[in-house]
Amino acid sequence: MAEFDVVIRGGMVIDGTRLPRYQADVGIKDGKVAKIGKLKAHEATKVIDAGGLNVAPGFIDLHTHYDAQLFWDPYCSISSWHGVTSLVIGNCGFGFAPVKPELRDRSMLTMTRTEAIPYASMKAGMPWDWVTYPEFLDSVERHPKGVNMLPFVPMAPVMIWAMGLEEAKSGRKPTEAETKEMCRIINEAMDKGACGWSAQRFGQNSVQADFDGTPMVTDLMADETALALASVLGERNEGFIQMSYIPEASKYEGDIQTHTEKHYEELARVSGRPILYNAVAVNDFYPERFRRQISWLESCAKRGIRVYGQSATLEVGFAFTFKDWNLWDDMPAWRDVTTGSIEDRLLKLSDPQRRPDLRKVEQTGLITNFVDGIFITECQRSDLKKYENMTVGEVAKQEGKHPVDAMLDIACADGLNTEFYTPPTNQRVDYLKEMVTSPAQAIFGVSDGGAHTKFFSGGRYSTEALIKMGRDNNVLSLEELHWRLSAHPALCAGFKNRGTLVEGNWADLVVYDLNRLAIKPLEIVHDFPGGEWRRVQRAEGYHAIMVNGEVTFEDGKCTGTTSGRLLRHGDAAAR
Repeated sequence: MAEFDVVIRGGMVIDGTRLPRYQADVGIKDGKVAKIGKLKAHEATKVIDAGGLNVAPGFIDLHTHYDAQLFWDPYCSISSWHGVTSLVIGNCGFGFAPVKPELRDRSMLTMTRTEAIPYASMKAGMPWDWVTYPEFLDSVERHPKGVNMLPFVPMAPVMIWAMGLEEAKSGRKPTEAETKEMCRIINEAMDKGACGWSAQRFGQNSVQADFDGTPMVTDLMADETALALASVLGERNEGFIQMSYIPEASKYEGDIQTHTEKHYEELARVSGRPILYNAVAVNDFYPERFRRQISWLESCAKRGIRVYGQSATLEVGFAFTFKDWNLWDDMPAWRDVTTGSIEDRLLKLSDPQRRPDLRKVEQTGLITNFVDGIFITECQRSDLKKYENMTVGEVAKQEGKHPVDAMLDIACADGLNTEFYTPPTNQRVDYLKEMVTSPAQAIFGVSDGGAHTKFFSGGRYSTEALIKMGRDNNVLSLEELHWRLSAHPALCAGFKNRGTLVEGNWADLVVYDLNRLAIKPLEIVHDFPGGEWRRVQRAEGYHAIMVNGEVTFEDGKCTGTTSGRLLRHGDAAAR
């Protein structure tokens, strides 16, 4: 009998611990790294030649929304195509458990706007063989998985379960009995393996609204409620909180950001646990924003307060039509005209009485609305083809219109089929370097994998980090990059025995050629259930991707192996 199931021979090991790289063979047995050193090929059942290639721990993505997609796509693509071997589900307070049977359709509708997951796909692809959160975990465990999944408890369905849908959406504070029921559900979920809870709290003018344009349930959560839920983790002395929080200006006098910072610090104090703060994002035109965030996170670190910032390192450009667009939801006028049926949207967007309010496009939230720089990439009507590859600003100048009018006149004339592209506003490498080299050590990611798939392809963030920050611009060493892509997120969110390529850890690995590493162009594929489509970007340069010691992708091709596991309590062995 062979000593190893797999030996990866002759690669350059970058182990994720920040130690210098070294050349060695890696022996894998029973899903774990058994031995690293000089090994013999005949000692293995399978040999992977890694000569001239890097061998590193698989990437860990703490911010995804694959809660629905995992049921029809075991590999949670596109993340798995880009070397992600473990990820977190249940982020931002959004998910599908606990949900009573009569509210299943409503819970799916909730995800159609806030995370832009197609209803037809959820309807066709989700088994709904659960009601409670423990039953949901059992369902995830039963389904084949090509990646590992660590679960958080999403607070939106918990609040609805305890308060009822209408009351939860009313914005009132829960009663003592209702709060007690929420705490019970969190405890029950964590007893069965959940690793904490999550919430999005963006207030009345949420940048990510419900399907009808109203705030999400958690958007209206009171600070007192969040602190009561944080106390559950303190009593258990385990778990994590992931939260996005921007309080409404009308509720607080003075500096809103100061209130936000103090609230996160209070959550950390009450829970005694790490808080995952979302999100630190560079805006090339407003660098003071990320600098303030980083400065505060640095001060937290110096004071011993465990608030960890998750950073958007990815260059995010949005491709969209006004049939689907929802990422200006924090502006009431825009939220109103982009809700409803396509016919309703067309009527509202073409209404001259609404245009004055729509022209008041402002810098808000995480999304930058530079209408002038938006490109017109494709029109369906032949007489509108002349606008293709022009910016909205160029059309506006040519026709003597306000940019918003120029954009919407074309979209409405084209039946809302015109495709636009908003270029990234975080392309400056010097600002990126300033953010990622800060002592605050913001966590890489915020991919939103599984969400907004008609707008962008965030799951490529890991490949882009190696290319942009490693190979092309030397922002960080490969040793530091692999620590930031794997070990760092593992430590910040409770992954056990993962994130570093050391003997005894689970064998989640990537074998890649740095010089060949590439992100393929954006493309549309029709591979979602219910006849739905999405935008994807594939990767080149990954020779092998392994999950728990088995190859899931070989030279970009899926092997069909589903060796991923549900990580209850952060551990594959825990049951």
